[in-house]
Amino acid sequence: MNKIAPQPGIMDIALYQGGAAHVDGVANVVKLSSNENPFGPSPRAIAAVQAAAAEMHRYPSSDHAEFRAAIGAAHGLEPERIICGAGSDEIIALLCQAYAGPGDEVVHTEHGFAMYRICAQAAGATPVEVPERERVTDVDAIIAGCSARTKLVFIANPNNPTGTMIGAGEVARLADAIPPQAILVLDGAYAEYIDGFDGGAAEVRARENVVMTRTFSKLYGLGGLRVGWAYGPQAIIDVLNRVRGPFNLSAAGIVGAQAALADTDYTEQCRAENARWRNWLAEALAEIGVPSDTSCANFILARFASQAEAEACDLHLQANGLIVRRVTAYKLPAALRITIGNEAACRRIAAAIAGFKGKGA
Repeated sequence: MNKIAPQPGIMDIALYQGGAAHVDGVANVVKLSSNENPFGPSPRAIAAVQAAAAEMHRYPSSDHAEFRAAIGAAHGLEPERIICGAGSDEIIALLCQAYAGPGDEVVHTEHGFAMYRICAQAAGATPVEVPERERVTDVDAIIAGCSARTKLVFIANPNNPTGTMIGAGEVARLADAIPPQAILVLDGAYAEYIDGFDGGAAEVRARENVVMTRTFSKLYGLGGLRVGWAYGPQAIIDVLNRVRGPFNLSAAGIVGAQAALADTDYTEQCRAENARWRNWLAEALAEIGVPSDTSCANFILARFASQAEAEACDLHLQANGLIVRRVTAYKLPAALRITIGNEAACRRIAAAIAGFKGKGA
């Protein structure tokens, strides 16, 4: 009899499913399922990674000091309070590993990012799901869901897959109300899409119980390099560095992200194009009876009359070479999450959904 077994709870974890990239029998598809930047990374980032290829035999920096200094300078943050990770996913996992375990609880919202639950379960903690209010984070529901066992509270602001967000006042109210042993984690994966938004840095600076995570996977177009970071109280950052792998970022990832960070003109161009076509697509779909909440990210959550209609529309889009994301796993079965592409992609998907609804040419 095989007595080899994983830790309790591991087999209860539902495998994370990334956005699809292929449709059987369909060539030249447009992928709008993973919230990737349709314009790709900065040319300066590409050049930096190409130059780094000749040094692949060298280990990367283990303290990321130069990179953290660049992040700090760009955002007005203290570099010593910044930690870097293989995407913000790793930092979410490190927080669960360091602060939650058997007997502890990790609170997240019903439509929140799947990795909150997965990382909590991997650490042996109990995920606690609380309701949202019309697909918006409900601070009162989160407060009510906390207990003496709560160690972490995760909110994405803006949220994925809804695209909605709450204001600084509500974030501050939440930070003040969670139990004293708990950490509020502000997932800012999409913060860069809001001009002038600090992602919650002011709340981190003002308190000892708030951590902000960020990523280079979205606006900066570096999803394939896996680079993220977090800003938090010095005591929490020191703890996370004790469990972080010393070489968790590749040399290519470090130089690519640092070059992308410095190319502010390219970043501004991508942000402006996203806002322009996000608004256009939302309005175009609303006109044919497919509503969406005001999105603050690089996608919209298109809502249909039923799960059957959403799934039928998805199949129609696939047949037309357009890949979007079903979000049934996020308890939104009657919706499709659509990444904002370039102009051609947005016009193409609007026309395809109009055709599905019987309102196109």
